[in-house]
Amino acid sequence: MVSRSADDYRRARRAGIECCIEPAFWSGQDKHNAGSFFDYFEQIIEHETDRAERAAGMDHYVTIGLEPKEANYRDMAEEVVDRIPEYLERDPVVGVGEIGFDQVTDDEEWAFRRQLEIAEDRELPVIIHTPHTDKPSGTERIVEIIEEMGVTQERIIIDHNTEHTIDISTRTDCWIGFTLYPGKIETESAIDLLEEYGTDNMIFNSAADWDPSDPLAVPKARDMMLDRGWDREDVRKVVFENPYEFFDQSPNFDYEA
Repeated sequence: MVSRSADDYRRARRAGIECCIEPAFWSGQDKHNAGSFFDYFEQIIEHETDRAERAAGMDHYVTIGLEPKEANYRDMAEEVVDRIPEYLERDPVVGVGEIGFDQVTDDEEWAFRRQLEIAEDRELPVIIHTPHTDKPSGTERIVEIIEEMGVTQERIIIDHNTEHTIDISTRTDCWIGFTLYPGKIETESAIDLLEEYGTDNMIFNSAADWDPSDPLAVPKARDMMLDRGWDREDVRKVVFENPYEFFDQSPNFDYEA
């Protein structure tokens, strides 16, 4: 929501969203200095948390991580990753992410492994980003690393799934995420996959960046599911109970439903 106006917080609140989790993500332009990351982390931890409360009475949490695209600037990436643990101690921070792959380079894999270790040591939830290009093979590599490292899969969500990756992701005990976003997966296609694969460990996410995206994608998916005849309890499981259960694994997550 760092890219959005206060009005978007108000619109989200009117649509029934009382709590949001904002992951650290690529800001639309590569950063070239570690200090830019630290300023950004402070902005989403402090300013956005305060703004969500002031604008809409909304609980706001964040996850902190080095997004995979910028892991390819290795010297800078090492400086950023070294300081991530200190941010994980902050009150609104409920996990590590988003981490994972963009182009599946050696530097991206280094950053991915290091941040998985950090999260595992602290028993924190992790948000994993599957790559934009060659997504199935990149997702395969993510699963291989998770299994090789022996990290706790129940504290991981593999996000940005599509019909081309879900068979790979569901081989694990990880949570399965779908970011409802033009060019990634349309809402109807994501609902189709839930009707085929079930709702256990499935989570819908909205996107709110500078490209065409919709912070209200999840409540709109909720309405579409109801219009398609879904049982209300099954809808609630996908849009509320599953994400609540996942992030409730974090000691800093204290939202009360």
